Amino acid sequence: MDETEFWELVDTTREAAEGDPEEQADLLVDRLAQMDPEAVLDFARHFEARYNRSYRWDLWGAAWVLLDGASDDAFDFFRCWLIGQGREVFEGALHDPDSLADLLGEFDEEIDGDGEELGYAADEAYEQLTGTVAPDLGVPPAPAEPEGTPIDLEDDRVLAERYPRLWDRFKE
Repeated sequence: MDETEFWELVDTTREAAEGDPEEQADLLVDRLAQMDPEAVLDFARHFEARYNRSYRWDLWGAAWVLLDGASDDAFDFFRCWLIGQGREVFEGALHDPDSLADLLGEFDEEIDGDGEELGYAADEAYEQLTGTVAPDLGVPPAPAEPEGTPIDLEDDRVLAERYPRLWDRFKE
């Protein structure tokens, strides 16, 4: 599976799920379980590489504004959700996290921002196919600390200055 196929699978399942991340995860498992195990591992490698790439302070700050706070776990689930939003949103957010104010349509705090199940879709499909746990993917692990300059996530003034569009759209 190449990068284009990865993103097509993410996009088609998101559209079919009408944006619901839990439904998207279920659809991903179903679609992946129809593939051969190596393709499932390829999908997992693409997902994991993007997940690790998004472990950044500037993105954590954006998640904090969107979610009105984001613990370590909440930020992990946010990164899964962000991948589930597709290539344009994901890459746009990495380029400029404040651009999420423009890239995101409606944002429902009840379901959006938490894609925990998306992070397990490939593992679940692999287990269904093989009856075994997926092997190590060989993807370099995320750094121990987020990339970039730490942000004081507790300081509303800092967040409003750093993410003016997100702040205007989601906090006021």
